[in-house]
Amino acid sequence: MAPIVRPVPDLRDATAQPAGPSAVNQFVARHGATLDRAREAVRTREHWSPYSEDPQDPAAYGPGAVAAGEAAHRALLGRPLELGQPGRDGTVGPDPESGGERSPFGGLLGISYAHCDPDVLLPAMTAALPAWRDAGPEARAAVCAEILHRINAQSSAFAYAAVHTSGHNFLMAFHAGAVHAQDRGLEAVARALEEQTRLPARATWRKPLGDGRTITLDKTFTVVPRGVSLVIANSVFPTWNSYPALFASLATGNPVLVKPHPAAVLPLALTVRTAREVLAEAGFPPDLVCLAPEHPGEGSARHLALRPEVRLVDYAGGTGFGTWLETHARQARVLTAGSAVNSLLVESTADYRDMLANLAFSVSLYSGQLCTSPQNLLVPRAGITTDEGHKTFEEVVRDLGGALDTLLADDAESCAVLGALLSPAVRGRLERVMAGEAGPVAVPSRPVRDRDHPEAVVRTPAVVTLDAARAADLSTLLTEWFGPVVLVVAVDSVADGVELVARTTRECGALSVGLYSTSPEVEAAMAGACAEVGVMLSANLMGDWYISQSAVYSDLHGTGMNPSGNAVYCDTTFVTERFRTVGVRRYGGSS
Repeated sequence: MAPIVRPVPDLRDATAQPAGPSAVNQFVARHGATLDRAREAVRTREHWSPYSEDPQDPAAYGPGAVAAGEAAHRALLGRPLELGQPGRDGTVGPDPESGGERSPFGGLLGISYAHCDPDVLLPAMTAALPAWRDAGPEARAAVCAEILHRINAQSSAFAYAAVHTSGHNFLMAFHAGAVHAQDRGLEAVARALEEQTRLPARATWRKPLGDGRTITLDKTFTVVPRGVSLVIANSVFPTWNSYPALFASLATGNPVLVKPHPAAVLPLALTVRTAREVLAEAGFPPDLVCLAPEHPGEGSARHLALRPEVRLVDYAGGTGFGTWLETHARQARVLTAGSAVNSLLVESTADYRDMLANLAFSVSLYSGQLCTSPQNLLVPRAGITTDEGHKTFEEVVRDLGGALDTLLADDAESCAVLGALLSPAVRGRLERVMAGEAGPVAVPSRPVRDRDHPEAVVRTPAVVTLDAARAADLSTLLTEWFGPVVLVVAVDSVADGVELVARTTRECGALSVGLYSTSPEVEAAMAGACAEVGVMLSANLMGDWYISQSAVYSDLHGTGMNPSGNAVYCDTTFVTERFRTVGVRRYGGSS
């Protein structure tokens, strides 16, 4: 006999929810259709977003939203940002000596944050879990959607926070630091809701015994969160890389402790502040989401990751620390997004000029500081076939330099593409490249003056030529040169290029591989190699779509199959690792 299954409640019907605070019912009614649509987009992989990409869109953000966001950002400077967390035992910031942030565009933010004793903070977070767990998947998803809704309303302020902590130009900050990060968060919530409701909450099981009698069992299936989730953020994309984990953990019932990078606390402090406000309004303990800024040299990520209360660790940053976490944080499930060396093979093209323009923009965007930026451009030693005839290796290098010159000819327009170099480490690495450490410099990097921020360090990409047949050059291209550095590598053949892409991915990790080829056979060979080593392939991108871009709800960011990390934004495993389902069987009699 078929089991009796309680259907998943329609989120647009507030009466389908268990009794609770009226605010929760309002959030369910407000965001049900959006959550349904997000789940559909995840299933179909079509283009969709509830968040406008236009910062000037008055329908989405109101008139004068950009100016209002800048004013809101300025109002934060030079003041404490209070969150009201328990266990305060000191202050982080406002100056660098005490952990304060300095803008890559120049000047101190002057913001101070409370430092909290983990011996007080973590027990408070653990105590907040039961009420959140018992609220159920639908209520949690609606509250998470409301948090994202309120963050979205502050998108310009979040963009300015990203500008002055990560060095993004404003448009990239608005996209990657605000609305696309929000998309990643909502995607995680939708995926989490889908997986938590895959099993029915209740079922009645009946089995005929063969003698005319039937045995009955009443069953319940309860989602049980793992425990406190620690999210260790980076300074490059503190929101984009953290929101998938933050919202996947929160939506599956886990309290979330956010450990920001010392250079980029503000975007995540604003996130935590908004989350705590919404949680309190909905009648839940605000300590479900907390912030853990650190004193200079404290190294709190290592200590927090080993705490017994911490059962999930999400980390985005260098592969070395990710490996340390996987080795030492044995009490937790560790999900990592680490370093990457991304390759692109050029074999042939039907539109040489468009290809060059696309490549120039791809390597210039955010000065090569994207985790998906192409670093190694592999070109056959004998040259390539194009719609303009045969092009030698040397001509490809020269013409790429020309495309960079065209793209970055005007300093004002260049700043809107490049942004500022993030840190002294990036600047030092570029200086070493310019001194010839990586190889012969074919196209030198030049300084770009940002008229609005004269203290900013802005540089065009340096193009270096290498030969894959030389051992020293091979070692160089198997190293991550994070920043505005492009290595154009001569390979003996297309087959050698495909194998080198596979080797680089296997040994160094990669998040994105590119190919330009008019040959179906070459594309098939590259697709096969990428499938084997586990990396996404982008073939023959032209116009306004670039290898470094990732379409939320459609593209998977990462595969978990190479050394760039084991996390995938956002597949089933990314959310199902955060909870388990516990069943209870009750004897219902026999008849």
